[in-house]
Amino acid sequence: MNIVYKTQKEIPCDELYQLFLAVGWATEETTTPEMIQNFNIGFLNSTFVVSAWSKGKLVGCVRALSDLHFRSVIIDLAVLPEYQKKGIGKELVQRCRNSCKDSEWLVQTDNAKGFYEKIGFVENNDCFLRIPGKWF
Repeated sequence: MNIVYKTQKEIPCDELYQLFLAVGWATEETTTPEMIQNFNIGFLNSTFVVSAWSKGKLVGCVRALSDLHFRSVIIDLAVLPEYQKKGIGKELVQRCRNSCKDSEWLVQTDNAKGFYEKIGFVENNDCFLRIPGKWF
């Protein structure tokens, strides 16, 4: 399997949307045309973006926000189901972490807790609170 990794933030909206559909983070019923047209806004405004491509198709991506010194937070990590368990997610996170090696790296997750623990993340007692926005 030949995977090409890129650090450009400009990932096509339709490619991201299809990836998010495949991993269950988007649904056709709840995603509006306006949302699809702006699907890459979060990536364009992130500090770090790494994507994985196979034969010109987006198969995975990660994005993070960082102050570039003390703290960095992984916001999204997605890999197409048929490409999971092949080291792509681990490589995406590692390439992201290499961008700011001395930073503390954080991620908030439920379903992928085991994956993150396997690649060196440890549980802490912090909690995340939220104020819902227009889209979620």
